[in-house]
Amino acid sequence: MLGIKKKEGRKVKGESFMQGVMALMFSQVLIKLLGLVYKWYLTNREGFGDEGNAIYSAGFSIYALLLTISSTGVPNAVARLVSQHVAKEDYRGAHRVFKIAFGTFAVIGLIGTMLLFFGAHYIANNWLAIPEAELTLVALSPAIFFVAIISVFRGYFNGRENMKATANSQTIEQLFKTVLTILVVEIVAICSGVKTQLMAAGANLATTLATVASFFYLYLFYKMRREDLAKEIVSSKNYETKSIWKTVKNILSVSVPMSLSAILTSINRNIDSTTVKRGLQSFLTEGEALKQYGILSGKVDTLTSLPLSFNIAFATALVPAITKAREQKDEKTATKRVSFSLLVTMLIGLPCMVGMLIFAQPILNLLFPNAPDGDFILQVSSLAIIFTVLEQTVNGALQGIGKITTPAIALLIGVALKFILNLVLVPIPEIGAAGAAFATVVCHAVAFFIGFNVLRANMKLDLNFSKFVVKPVLATIAMGICSYAVYFLLGGIIAEKMATIIAMLVAVVIYSLSIIAFKIFTKEEIFMIPYGQKLYKILEKFGLYKEA
Repeated sequence: MLGIKKKEGRKVKGESFMQGVMALMFSQVLIKLLGLVYKWYLTNREGFGDEGNAIYSAGFSIYALLLTISSTGVPNAVARLVSQHVAKEDYRGAHRVFKIAFGTFAVIGLIGTMLLFFGAHYIANNWLAIPEAELTLVALSPAIFFVAIISVFRGYFNGRENMKATANSQTIEQLFKTVLTILVVEIVAICSGVKTQLMAAGANLATTLATVASFFYLYLFYKMRREDLAKEIVSSKNYETKSIWKTVKNILSVSVPMSLSAILTSINRNIDSTTVKRGLQSFLTEGEALKQYGILSGKVDTLTSLPLSFNIAFATALVPAITKAREQKDEKTATKRVSFSLLVTMLIGLPCMVGMLIFAQPILNLLFPNAPDGDFILQVSSLAIIFTVLEQTVNGALQGIGKITTPAIALLIGVALKFILNLVLVPIPEIGAAGAAFATVVCHAVAFFIGFNVLRANMKLDLNFSKFVVKPVLATIAMGICSYAVYFLLGGIIAEKMATIIAMLVAVVIYSLSIIAFKIFTKEEIFMIPYGQKLYKILEKFGLYKEA
């Protein structure tokens, strides 16, 4: 489970690029599924529903902003700096980056915790205009400190190309969060007489407790490897002595630009929390406006973020992998990994987008039977999926090649457009909350195209239009037609929920077969996948792939 082995009795072994990706992908999928469990519970729980989601999400969006400032971007920044030292076999320098980053972000995280704790009343009443969110902010405040130092641990091991530390800690955190959310909310509901405001605070308290569990896991993970790490440090080559201040400056010079895009993503969500309810109140009652915001920030955001869990593994693994390849002057490997990651990203994003576009209402009926509203908002939001996942991969590649400010600049332009569109579209009665969803589509589409053009200008990518666009689109169309036909035919025969599940399973099978039939992956790309050689032999045996 812990995944670090000794090599030659001294070096702590990393993983291959795809091993790291698969470890993170499995972890992220499990995390999202667990997240869906507690979101399902909260949305269907009597006394919580869409109103509870609005309070919960409003508080969480502010927490996420401060969390982003104190920690997000830090794992990639630390990973990039550590991987630079590791590529030169300077393990002492890599460990020094870790120690100084730990102290630096412990201080920053503590400041973030204090700001949220003491500013909760003002933020809830004056910024969010949702007074009920005050307790959720207080409950979340300690988590900022723990996540700040957790991010340094994750960045250190990511930089050493060992993604299991991150994958395992994230899984543990989400497991605790899911279980504790249900337990704490039930206890609060019983003790308070089902008060929505207190239940939302209880749900966010579970998040804080889960981050504490994740921190202790990473601390033990690190402690168990200190002896091996010490041996590695002794064997270091090319060690360059730098002052603490110079190292701090170096860490911040990388982490701040990398954090900017994540900060802007958080601000993007806060645009909804500060503009949607206000805009809706121009033609809806306060209660109905809160409910509509809850649909957007609760159910819809949860569902449309699911594809990111599959893809974030590539974005995370690309930063240290490309940095190391470039440090070793291996442009071929860097190009190959970026091109392959973009292809897989396209294959992940397209079917998810089309699936939610076609099955929006059936999915809501299946997962949230007690609160199934919001199909049109989900359909509009689903259009952003393909741009969001591609943007995610492109940003990882840009950070890996040193273009660390480009993602932030691209997203800043997108966020500015979203803010304007939210103010214009949300107050229109015929559009409402769907206007915010459309604004998100525009935001990520603009950010992706800017980032992609910069990447293409700085790296020679192997992107064939037929392979990367035409064939994935055709496979997705085949999937959509077949799965909807199955759903339509079964609709009058069996229960709708069962018809939805069967149609989804058919979609997976048809899409997988279409990828094989169109021969989207080359033999070399199949070999990049874990157990790819065995998979290729099976495909070759059935005449689906043949050696050139």
